[in-house]
Amino acid sequence: MGLITSDARWSDAQWASALEAVPQALLGAKVRVLASLLDNTPAALALDDWARAHGWIHVPLPLFFTPAQMRHAVARAGVDTLVVQPRLVPLWPEAQRQPMRCLGEELCCLRIKAEAVAVPRGTQTITFTSGSTGAPKGVCLGEAAMDHVARALARAMAPLGIKRHLNALPLAVLLEQIAGVRAARVAGAELITLPLAELGWQGASGFDAGLFHQAVLRHQPQSVVLLPQMLRAWCAHLAQGAHPPPTSLRMVAVGGASVGAPLVLAAQAMGLPVFEGYGLSEGASVQCLNLPGASRAGSVGRPLPHVRLRMAGDGELFVQGSLMLGYLGDDTPMPDEWPTGDLARIDEDGYVFIEGRKKNVLITSFGRNVSPEWVETALRASPAVREAVVLGDGQAQLSAVVWPSQPHLSDESLDGAVAQANAQLPDYAQVSHWVRAAHDFRPETGMSTANGRPQRWAIHQAHAQALGFSSHLSEVTTP
Repeated sequence: MGLITSDARWSDAQWASALEAVPQALLGAKVRVLASLLDNTPAALALDDWARAHGWIHVPLPLFFTPAQMRHAVARAGVDTLVVQPRLVPLWPEAQRQPMRCLGEELCCLRIKAEAVAVPRGTQTITFTSGSTGAPKGVCLGEAAMDHVARALARAMAPLGIKRHLNALPLAVLLEQIAGVRAARVAGAELITLPLAELGWQGASGFDAGLFHQAVLRHQPQSVVLLPQMLRAWCAHLAQGAHPPPTSLRMVAVGGASVGAPLVLAAQAMGLPVFEGYGLSEGASVQCLNLPGASRAGSVGRPLPHVRLRMAGDGELFVQGSLMLGYLGDDTPMPDEWPTGDLARIDEDGYVFIEGRKKNVLITSFGRNVSPEWVETALRASPAVREAVVLGDGQAQLSAVVWPSQPHLSDESLDGAVAQANAQLPDYAQVSHWVRAAHDFRPETGMSTANGRPQRWAIHQAHAQALGFSSHLSEVTTP
């Protein structure tokens, strides 16, 4: 595997040679379940390779998890060996510790007394998703499913001839593991792996698009995977006209949350080859993807060849193909198809449109069903709006909690953004009342999960009085 870092370049042969030097701290331990809490460095890639080679279950954990989430995941998965940055060692005072040098990085190997946890047979990776409750849920994945998805992605993007991929997401995020690392390896592409701070990541949810842009210009990748909020910030930076868009890029895949046609079209107009996709951890990451020559703005693309889709009578999307082995700690047999919880439609050409979460559907006092994500996407289409949450279950009209893209933006600017969104929506889905959010939508404020999804119940509770709701009203389902 070719690898480019901030200060070095590794050929395939050099990387293979480096992998032979497994740290003694790992070889001397009877490892069953290995967890890692690392930055985007060669060590993070090596640990995943060593886990596969030695038959260890690997639990890659993102640094954006809270300390409580980190400890929860480690205990839940029955982790007996944990490799961390030295600053995280105090989170496990009970562990036996041993300094460990791994591919030039000073780390620490922690040995933990763990109770054996039953996992589905064949589990290679346990990926944790931070749900609405903030307690991560472990998804157990087998090697065959992950490899199948990676190969499907590599085949789909083969005409692009991508040979340099930038790991823009944390390597612990499943989307980057599959669509980035594994798919790039199958295609024979080099990985550009840089510390997250060099890519503009700031803490759990901050992102400096200027730093990210400089990294892209410096390393000239041909592909990258982004979250919608990253793309939104990057487009805002490019719109300032300070720097030209990069010309090396052939594929900017965006997923993880709703993107919306206006943002995709705006990015493409700036010269960014942006294509939205869709997937879920329970399906080993990616199920659908727009591609050059086969793209429809507003959709998440067509299903990849390994995927079969079915629409239920209530509009819920079911998927087949490369599914997980099961949830950690849940011995319920896996069905042949998985209920995604997403409401969708498929047009006559096979493009899939995700219209919201089934559990989030609002029913107005006039009996109209409204997916809040539909309205929220329309609101976020405005450059003035960074985040929005729509409420109104049981109410005659819908309301919204809005956070501006820039703190100094006036209420008049936000009011204009709401009016612009309303002009695109039918009357029953229009926002009649909005308030500026009391806090930024970040995990630290309690307004979002660790991976950026809004905590709808918390947002409702914090703004019920301003919106004229009774605080006890069940605006959303309590986690």
